[in-house]
Amino acid sequence: MSELIFYTNPQSRGRIVRWMLEEVGAPYRTEVVGYGPAMKGPDYLAINPMGKVPAIRHGGAVVTEAAAICAYLADAFPAAGLAPPTTERADYYRWLFFAAGPIEAAVTDKTLKAVPTPEQRAFVGYGCYENVVDVLDVLLSERPYFCGESFTAADVYAGSQIAFGLMFKSIEERPSFRRYVDRIQARPAYARAAELDDAAAAAA
Repeated sequence: MSELIFYTNPQSRGRIVRWMLEEVGAPYRTEVVGYGPAMKGPDYLAINPMGKVPAIRHGGAVVTEAAAICAYLADAFPAAGLAPPTTERADYYRWLFFAAGPIEAAVTDKTLKAVPTPEQRAFVGYGCYENVVDVLDVLLSERPYFCGESFTAADVYAGSQIAFGLMFKSIEERPSFRRYVDRIQARPAYARAAELDDAAAAAA
């Protein structure tokens, strides 16, 4: 079996990938990368030229970007059942990329107070923050997971975005969001991942 190496920092989006790795259940080795010189140094830039975590190396393959890593791991370890059959992936791809695009962009812009004016909304992919939140609210009021009845990698990634938003108050509290986050964070793999990252943060 190819070695799986996880490059992360416990105070980063690497927490999303840690959770995904724990869901997959495959053995992996963790390399904690410090902010500053280590993350921007030549050794790590050879892994990710952006100088950002997370990243994984799986044999000869390197994958960066948390959403891409989640999708890659779901495909690389199909026994975990974290991706629908290839003929049933419409919702899976739709909401995974909705989270990586509109959700992250809308929440980031709102946090940075870079909110587009009504005239500018046609030029940004997400339109406006309010539309993004309303779409999520309707969806998660109608189904338990992004793909319906089954938990998938889309829930690891999109669910993490919502959970981070509620924690940092960059996404407003709504009953559907709280029920959903409570549901996904009750998973044993989430608890294992959080324990590992909290321990790594305490040791840093």
